[in-house]
Amino acid sequence: MLNLIWAGLIIIGFGVGILTGNLDSVTNAAINNAKSAVELAMGLIGVMALWLGIMKIAEDSGLIRCISKILKPIMIILFPEVPEEHPAMGAMIMNISANILGLGNAATPFGLRAMEELQRLNKHKDTATNAMVTFLAINTSSVTLIPASTIAILSAAGASNPTEIIGPTIIATTISTTVAIIAARILQKLPKYEMKKINKKIGRNY
Repeated sequence: MLNLIWAGLIIIGFGVGILTGNLDSVTNAAINNAKSAVELAMGLIGVMALWLGIMKIAEDSGLIRCISKILKPIMIILFPEVPEEHPAMGAMIMNISANILGLGNAATPFGLRAMEELQRLNKHKDTATNAMVTFLAINTSSVTLIPASTIAILSAAGASNPTEIIGPTIIATTISTTVAIIAARILQKLPKYEMKKINKKIGRNY
């Protein structure tokens, strides 16, 4: 679908250029922006290497584990159906801790493992549990303290103070995560999304 949208935009752009007699301008703009894209990508390398290096040091120094200890009491409240010492709980905590520090590469394996472990706890394999939905909502909108990728893009684009994004990012992700948790909690209590109702609809008796 996304490929079709981009193809449509390109075709429309050239079509408008032909109809208005500005095809040369469209072509020149495409070439110039392609050049700018390459320059921006090359500029990201150094900044990304710096921030990812700093984050890797934080990871190796045990900062993620310190954050994990702080998160554990909160996670127990958010996921009461997941045993405290179950591997799923540990994987979720590590995933969220890595996301908080902007370590997307480190967070992904933990997120996949968490879903696998949650699926093992799932009695109805073809239906997502409340824990799985809540975890996905948190993971999608997770609180981020250091948005390394955004800082790198702003720096490569020539921003005078790219780290100014840290404050707004913390506020925005905190609000989005709070809304995600509240939405998941409200929706899972609605009769439409109750596990018993869902199982009846698919013709199963549990």
